[in-house]
Amino acid sequence: MDKFTLSTTQNYFGAIGCDTYIWLYGEMSIERRKVRSGCMTACAAPADIGDSNICSGIGCCLVSIPNGVTNLDLEVHSFHHQNITDFNPCNVAFIVAKDYGAVGALPFSVKEMLTKNGTFYQPLQYPVVYDWSIGYQNCRKAQLSGEYLCKGNSTCIDWPYREGYRCQCKPGFRGNPYLYACQDIDECLEENSSPCRQPAICFNTKGNYTCKCPQGYSRRNSEDMNDLCIAENPKLSMLIIKIIGGFTLGLIILIPFGWWSYSENKRRQDIKRRANNFERNGGILLQQQMSSDERVVDRIKIFTSNELEKATDNFNEDRILGQGGHGTVYKGMLGEGRIVAVKKSNKLEESERGEFINEVVILSQINHRNILKLLGCCLETEVPLLVYEFIPNGTLSHHIHNPSEEFPITWKMRLQIASDIAGALAYLHSSSSTLIYHRDIKSSNILLDDKYRAKLSDFGTSRAVDIDQTHVVTRVMGTFGYMDPEYFQSHQFTEKSDVYSFGVVLVELLTGQKAVRAASEQDRSLTGWFLSHMESSSLFDIVDHQVFQEGSEEEFLTIANLARQCLNLDGKSRPTMKQVLIELEVVLSLHVPQANDPKKPKSELVFAGTTSNSQHANTFYLENSASNSAEVSLLFNPR
Repeated sequence: MDKFTLSTTQNYFGAIGCDTYIWLYGEMSIERRKVRSGCMTACAAPADIGDSNICSGIGCCLVSIPNGVTNLDLEVHSFHHQNITDFNPCNVAFIVAKDYGAVGALPFSVKEMLTKNGTFYQPLQYPVVYDWSIGYQNCRKAQLSGEYLCKGNSTCIDWPYREGYRCQCKPGFRGNPYLYACQDIDECLEENSSPCRQPAICFNTKGNYTCKCPQGYSRRNSEDMNDLCIAENPKLSMLIIKIIGGFTLGLIILIPFGWWSYSENKRRQDIKRRANNFERNGGILLQQQMSSDERVVDRIKIFTSNELEKATDNFNEDRILGQGGHGTVYKGMLGEGRIVAVKKSNKLEESERGEFINEVVILSQINHRNILKLLGCCLETEVPLLVYEFIPNGTLSHHIHNPSEEFPITWKMRLQIASDIAGALAYLHSSSSTLIYHRDIKSSNILLDDKYRAKLSDFGTSRAVDIDQTHVVTRVMGTFGYMDPEYFQSHQFTEKSDVYSFGVVLVELLTGQKAVRAASEQDRSLTGWFLSHMESSSLFDIVDHQVFQEGSEEEFLTIANLARQCLNLDGKSRPTMKQVLIELEVVLSLHVPQANDPKKPKSELVFAGTTSNSQHANTFYLENSASNSAEVSLLFNPR
């Protein structure tokens, strides 16, 4: 025999005791998953409870039952019950129908039940309400199979918590829908009182009723069937008609004028609001920068809010490319048909608005093929909007951790991506007109273009520093798993902090693992897990199996040693991004045919190669000044 389902709306389960907690275990009959719930009570003395039957949480607790739970089991436990046995020898758990008492109350005295001397005079026997259904099919299948039991004037309801269905009389009808057709309720005779307001007369209809005014009365123009009937008065009716006519004529005149006035006022307020936002977001400062530096004018366009709303279909959720802690990125199309990415920040503090404009100006001066290009901004909105070039192939994180069988990221591509980002960071740290610390290097901030070349993105937390500065002091910001431990402790961010984060990305490229692994507590940190395998000389056990056959052991060991140097807890001992770039380029050159030409020294080679995902050739350069025997020897001398 099937077990019925406890009604979750008609029952409570609870506990009584001064050191009692109860667990309810069950199973969702449709989803076939386990559920658990419970509550806990505590008290120091019977006087804390009082003499009422109210379950206040002291000595007693009540909890609703999760929807659709079946196969119900209860467990009762105590922590230190021996401390209270002199006045509370027993623990009690129970299920009781809500209708048996008021909400929050019980059909017995809590204090009396709590202080029984270990023996109850009779078992707890109180009503429990079950939900039930018939059959093992839903309404439609039951009708098709001929097993349908619902009679006339009833509705079939599929049971949400188990197989089967129920029958229910339609509104205005009552009876047993399983045995006979539901009978119409005569509302006009119900309880010997008419539902219509006097002097209206009630007329029963099938499943409903209607109210009609007697002769000499008329009803107000309303959809309410119970509306009041009013005695007719010819003179008064004519006066009402004139008043209504005059009022209608006035509305015909006033509505267009009012609408125009409202629209004009709204337009002016909108213009004023946009102007205030533009000024508050640093628009005047940006205009001054643009007037003093022609490069900013050439590279940065100030968009209107209307342009970007139209480009993103009013920031439609279907246009979202990604979301992060700093904001949401939408895909948009400008009027000339150019596809762009529009970043809408979550918030911008007043103290940060001046820095934001400086960052916009700085980004406008960056010109590097591996750094996402900023096209412009909009300052008319409450928070500024940034417009970037659109990168079609998503993030490096997605490709590594959700690999595609049709187009996997090969070992050579991973080396090229690492080299691209190292070059971008080396440029920011030493080659741009103003030194820039990125402060949020991670695989999800590395985008891949149509040729799967990398572009560094998201400068929302970046900081520009003077050339003679060695660090910036800020509140700790970044992403867990990528953050430099030295920065976390000192609040001093240096260029070596970016190097640490890049080291984590190198380990991701090498192992295919996430920065925070879904593993045991001691192995959750990717860096700790990686360094422990380096210490035990078991590196090749953790190299991503997708690329293990594509590179040599020397290459994997070189990249692993490079990552270990980047992850050094002492920031001063880490290499610079220029040094990292040199080592990466040497390893990358091993995958280019021209690199094996014995007639050319490595410091003078120009390498040409073709990426595995494209038929277009890409040329890689290794500068003379960037390579010497000491630096190249780093490749095969683990530190």
